[in-house]
Amino acid sequence: MKIYGLKTCDTCRAAVKALAGQGAVLVDIRAEPLDPATRARFLAEFGEALVNRRSTTWKGLSEAERAGAPEDLLAAHPALMKRPVIAAGGKLYLGWDAGVRAALGV
Repeated sequence: MKIYGLKTCDTCRAAVKALAGQGAVLVDIRAEPLDPATRARFLAEFGEALVNRRSTTWKGLSEAERAGAPEDLLAAHPALMKRPVIAAGGKLYLGWDAGVRAALGV
């Protein structure tokens, strides 16, 4: 099981802690940026929801940058990705809400 997020993100740390018994490993997307194939897979699964428009990074972008394609935005600014993305059992989960926790048996 892989958890894609930021090592400094409280939500990502909570997910890693809760899923540690299932062999969860955190992939810090700042230290190890997503490769184009993984980014495309995440975008195909979640679409625009993958871009966190409430983040500090988003608020710091110009209007021209915000108008860019989601794939380009996420490649240039990894912290824009809504976190965490959890890859488990061939499925992808976005976020760490009650529905995701229930689906993962936490």
